[in-house]
Amino acid sequence: MDISWNNKEPIYLQLRDRLVELIIDGVLNEGDALPSVRHISSEQRINPVTVSKAIQLLVDEALVEKRRGLGMFVLTGAKEKLTQDEKSKFLQEEWPYIAGKIARLGLEIDELLGKQPAEPDQNNRAD
Repeated sequence: MDISWNNKEPIYLQLRDRLVELIIDGVLNEGDALPSVRHISSEQRINPVTVSKAIQLLVDEALVEKRRGLGMFVLTGAKEKLTQDEKSKFLQEEWPYIAGKIARLGLEIDELLGKQPAEPDQNNRAD
């Protein structure tokens, strides 16, 4: 899990978003264990409290559950719920800006469809 932190939002929210991406992308499947708080904090060089806070958000959203003595696990239905939530968020928050920019630039549908974005390099993402 390679994350480049930004200063626009708290790290725990950025980490939560990265974990959501891993679930949606199928890197973490339903029933899979999340990496431990200790592992994530060591790997990302962030405070374990920050990691716990990010994971607690996923617990509060009923996306992961704590199994005593075993760790945190992705719940059944998490991927579907997250996909729907992310679609809604995109359409409500991001699409209006994108659609406005398309209109301002006078772009046509065929221009947009002919110019597909490159696939992001999962190893060198700047989240």
